[in-house]
Amino acid sequence: MDDADAGRALSAAAGAWVLDVDLLVVGGGAGGFAAALAGARLGASTVLVEKSDTLGGNAVRCGVNCWEPGAGGTGIPFDLYRRLRALPDAVGVYSFGRHRCWYDPEREPYRYPGGEQVIDGARRYLDTLRRHGSRGLPQDESFCRRHWHGVPFEPRAMHATMRRMLEETGMCRVQTECAFTSVAATSGTVREVVLDSGERFAARTVVDATADLHLCAAAGCELTGGQDPRSRYGEPDAPERPSGRINGVSLIYRVARSGHPAVEPLPASIPAHCWWRGKDGSFPVSAITQYPNGDLNVNMLPTMEGAEFLRRGYADSYAECERRVRAHWHDLQSRFAEFRGMRRVWVAPGLGVRESRRIIGEYVLTEHDLLAGLSGQRHDDIVCIADHAMDTHGSHGRPCGELSEPYGVPFRCLVPRGFGNLLVACRGASFSALAASSCRLTRTMMQLGQAAGTAAALAVQLDLPAAAVAPDQLRAALARQHVQLSHPLTAELQRHLAADSAPE
Repeated sequence: MDDADAGRALSAAAGAWVLDVDLLVVGGGAGGFAAALAGARLGASTVLVEKSDTLGGNAVRCGVNCWEPGAGGTGIPFDLYRRLRALPDAVGVYSFGRHRCWYDPEREPYRYPGGEQVIDGARRYLDTLRRHGSRGLPQDESFCRRHWHGVPFEPRAMHATMRRMLEETGMCRVQTECAFTSVAATSGTVREVVLDSGERFAARTVVDATADLHLCAAAGCELTGGQDPRSRYGEPDAPERPSGRINGVSLIYRVARSGHPAVEPLPASIPAHCWWRGKDGSFPVSAITQYPNGDLNVNMLPTMEGAEFLRRGYADSYAECERRVRAHWHDLQSRFAEFRGMRRVWVAPGLGVRESRRIIGEYVLTEHDLLAGLSGQRHDDIVCIADHAMDTHGSHGRPCGELSEPYGVPFRCLVPRGFGNLLVACRGASFSALAASSCRLTRTMMQLGQAAGTAAALAVQLDLPAAAVAPDQLRAALARQHVQLSHPLTAELQRHLAADSAPE
């Protein structure tokens, strides 16, 4: 829709009209897309602003083209999945193939260089909604093979489908290659957001889905980052002292079949050995996931330590990671004949960043919530559930903390402390570092976005700030959108998920 449909002009300031909209979402990643879609579907006049040329964030532009197994992905994620299934080779469900943790020399000629995830036509979307209950991947092969299934997808199809779904609402204007330049906020209210296009918006609700919380920082929200000390939240697995360490980053690449087996040569400027892992000297293991068309997505775990990423800055980190990608692929082809019949055809234009700044919200989700699970939590405002392990990548990593049951994320985690009309729908929501290492996955971010967009639409109907929407009203609205808020799945929700979810 055009500017007139997006909202009415309130006043002229510095020569530019101020547009009044119900919902302004800054950042078009998984959380931002879902916030805009949920709000627009419920009748809120919505504008979505994304600084890159594509929607989907890490899951599209940065090569993280797979939803990992996990509880809770039943609302907008399932809507997307159904739409993608109607397109050829756009989406599938994977099962595990080989894995270095399960190497059996009597069955396999060599140890696989990571984990292999292959399209399994016998699996359904329902099969992808569980992670919890394992003793861990190395110790529990049979459980992981039976229960851990994910959703690989084509990134171009995902972007196009997201865009089409937003357009179909008739209530959402999408602006890509556009960013905000300034924010005016007083007394816990965002009054105005200015874009680099020159447009100025006064929105009833603003959602920061920028991942790095650029808007929240400009609005004066309280932020944190790095590892929390044990004394801060009393988390049993937190370090004794705080540190600025963050999860490692990955530069993901894609390989495709070739009719001419060969090892792709390296330029003289790139050594054939691993130069960045110190005494270890070996290349990182990889998650290697099959696309629906048979290509492979290769994700080094990780490509660069989080501390090095912060020290170098984004542009220099990307350039260095690109060199590492070429060396990594050369090593795979040199050591494993099965890869010589493939060629590197794509490198993600953005780094897969797992962790950045986080807000201090009205509630901070911690390891205590994850360990308590839904059965032990006492929150009346849970708006999504998740069950991914506490999972860090890099030299400061800890063993994966697998969970025994799903846990819930309260709506208050989306509300920066002291604000009423500003919400967060990205990995920077109000989590401790340990909780963030579990909460950061794409489908969880989408469900947080769906909650934020729904709250924004209810705020219009009830004439309230979004943060003041009653939990029971918000949860009821989410339940009507098929969002899982309890465990196990209700019979009604199982029937909904079984529709259009049968094996191919």
